[in-house]
Amino acid sequence: MIRPSAGIENDPVFREAAPNDWDAVAALLTSSSLPLDGVREHIHSFVLAERDGALVGCAAVERYGDAGLLRSVAVAAAERGRGTGVALVDRCITRARATDARTLVLLTTTAERFFPRFGFEVVDRTAVPASVRESAEFRGACPASATVMRLDVERADAVARS
Repeated sequence: MIRPSAGIENDPVFREAAPNDWDAVAALLTSSSLPLDGVREHIHSFVLAERDGALVGCAAVERYGDAGLLRSVAVAAAERGRGTGVALVDRCITRARATDARTLVLLTTTAERFFPRFGFEVVDRTAVPASVRESAEFRGACPASATVMRLDVERADAVARS
């Protein structure tokens, strides 16, 4: 298990999800008004944040060839503002980079101001790789009005080093 180095007492513990985490992940996503379509099938791609044994955050990268779909970034209401969401997204980007993903894409209806700090930029749906557009999120789990954002993973690596 990986622990953040933020120095906060009782930091969350981060770990990869297992199939038996489904109920807790589904409850967190539901409480965050995020879709469940396709989540169970990709539960192995989730990173979880736990505090005192309780799930307080999750995020996933579904892989589609050399592209990834960052999805289901959720943080429990009581945990927000403590850096857990940032730590989850950082871990997802690091994992994508380590597995040679070239692009990360996401859909959001509420967090378009959160993701630019990582290098994500708003793009048109046509700029998304066709393989990602076949995901449950793009086929209907998220509304057509959702903001589409893309990250060039190599660029994010260069930004992180500067």
